[in-house]
Amino acid sequence: MVQVECKGSFKWSRDDKDAEGNAVPFNAANMNMRPNKTPNGHLYYFNYPLQGVVYDANDATTYIQVATTRPETMLGDSGVAVHPENEKLKHLIGHNVVLPLVGRVIPIVGDDYADPEKGTGAVKITPAHDFNDFEVGKRHGLAQINIFSDQARLSIVGNGPFFGETPKSAHLDDVPQMHDRDRFDARVTIVDLMYNAGSLSKIEPHTHMVPHGDRSGAVIEPYLTDQWYVDAKILAQPALKAVREGNTNFIPKNWEKTYFEWLDNIQPWCISRQLWSAHQIPVWYGRTTYEKIEFGEFSAAGDAYKRPHRVIVCASEAEAIALVQKESGGHPVKVVENAAAAALAAMDDAVTHDDEGMTATTEYIWRDPDVLDTWFSSALWPFSTLGWPDETPEVARYYPTSTLVTGFDIIFFWVARMMMMGMHFMGEVPFKDIYIHALVRDEKGAKMSKSKGNVIDPLALIDQYGADALRFALCAAMAQGRDIKLATSRVEGYRNFATKLWNAARFAEMNEALLVPAGFDPHQARETLNQWALGELGKARHAITGAIEAYRFNDAASAAYHFVWGVFCDWYLELAKPVLQGADGAAKVEARATTAFLLRETVKLLHPFMPFLTEEIWASIKPQGEGVLALAAWPELSGLENASAEDEIGWVVDLVSEIRSLRNEMNVPGNVQMPVVLVGPDAALQARAQKWQETM
Repeated sequence: MVQVECKGSFKWSRDDKDAEGNAVPFNAANMNMRPNKTPNGHLYYFNYPLQGVVYDANDATTYIQVATTRPETMLGDSGVAVHPENEKLKHLIGHNVVLPLVGRVIPIVGDDYADPEKGTGAVKITPAHDFNDFEVGKRHGLAQINIFSDQARLSIVGNGPFFGETPKSAHLDDVPQMHDRDRFDARVTIVDLMYNAGSLSKIEPHTHMVPHGDRSGAVIEPYLTDQWYVDAKILAQPALKAVREGNTNFIPKNWEKTYFEWLDNIQPWCISRQLWSAHQIPVWYGRTTYEKIEFGEFSAAGDAYKRPHRVIVCASEAEAIALVQKESGGHPVKVVENAAAAALAAMDDAVTHDDEGMTATTEYIWRDPDVLDTWFSSALWPFSTLGWPDETPEVARYYPTSTLVTGFDIIFFWVARMMMMGMHFMGEVPFKDIYIHALVRDEKGAKMSKSKGNVIDPLALIDQYGADALRFALCAAMAQGRDIKLATSRVEGYRNFATKLWNAARFAEMNEALLVPAGFDPHQARETLNQWALGELGKARHAITGAIEAYRFNDAASAAYHFVWGVFCDWYLELAKPVLQGADGAAKVEARATTAFLLRETVKLLHPFMPFLTEEIWASIKPQGEGVLALAAWPELSGLENASAEDEIGWVVDLVSEIRSLRNEMNVPGNVQMPVVLVGPDAALQARAQKWQETM
């Protein structure tokens, strides 16, 4: 663990319970994920008597008035704040008040947090049960007194900090009776007691924001606990530098701003969670040994020794035992469940008695029951999955990784934290590129929602159109920086595209053009049509490769679609059909070989977008000895372009397209012969037209 510190922090308490009746605690880190509500409540005005004067409810000079929406928290008050420029109240700064019902003497401090225009101008400060009060308390050194349990019930009996800050007096007669009372039940009692004591001035209706549990709807209560923190500011610096210097790149680049805003303003990271199971925090507690402790100083009810010392060791169990054993001078060390178990065990066998007192012979250690924040432990993912901390071949080969693909909503929780951990433990970035993918919306651009009824179930689409069709539809719509508008009709269209390629493979099989002949060299093709198709294949490979490397997946899908449907299936196979189905000869042999080669390289190029279909076709056309398509080499198709062939076949394609368009405009049936007249052709054009007249 790195940069670890244990200090007071908030977690949320609520009156929720799990299926077995246990309280369900919440950490303050989760607050922003829980909905706020604005219920109609009340504002209670209390009079806090000034110390050293006789309280008179009719004499405002004998008290300071505060207003609160949570009367029950007053039991944990350790101060009252007044704005330093509050003309009415600033003269009281530096004085003390006596907390009603409790008798605790607390100071009046000057702090900007107190708004002179809000409420009474004076604010009661309960550092253990309010985030703002916690900060005020730190600034002025106020006591942090917890008066709630993790079930949001009053915790008074046995509460050392509560009684430690409170002198013995008649004020405490009623307060202990409220121990273990629900906070809202206690609220009613406290208001009644304040009224009877003459310290309740008035009650007003009040609407205010209150955090509620997102599932239970219960009001969430902050209270102070011990938590483990990491100094994330230190960890963030290398991670910031890595992106600023270009060692890691965001794609699209605009997401760097979000990353920088998070890490430039990062706060200490609370890494401890009170959950049933997860990675337990590797922190161990224990006690140092005290020789010849008097019998009268031994207390079985509390700690094992009157002068205990908590030993904190951040290590594995074996390391913790070795360290404590060394510090104790070689005493045996036993692992127990907690401090109470250590105390009981010490009574049984940890001490020896003699005339001079007792001597400890065994040390006991126990592990912190908290577990690591999920985001903390999962931040180790890029290298822990490769066998780290061992120096495995996988770590050496695969770290750092190439690309992380994720959503924008976890740039801080996932991306930034993996960057911090990677830089700290491995000394280099965990990935070179971070691709932030789009959000899939419905066809109108609205976010999918069950309540709106516009959710598109991907499993239903796969059942109807196939996984490849859905995958290609998403890739084709994945423009950088834009969300995806997904319509069922688009998926259906790419199902038809998959069918087109499948039928092309069947056509090749029927014409004995599935397997590329041994020794076939596409650069040696002699027929113009084959030269043109091979050149188009080379251009498609270049476009698809460049777009994938630049993370422009929509451009890559578009280039693949254009070649497969528009070049290979529609034009090449159509123009090659007379040769493939004609008399045997060199032209037919070359057409078969070219068709097989085009099909083989096409499924390679299309595999990233349609892995299932292309893998199925590959099983029938792969060269002998080749494995699965997913492990096949990416096509190398340089030097296949032929300008002369491109010009000639381009002319044929344009001419046939114009003729077909004219037929449609004039409603000429396809089986009706139409003469084609060339006006002013030269000899080369006449020869070209003669060569392709059957196609026209």
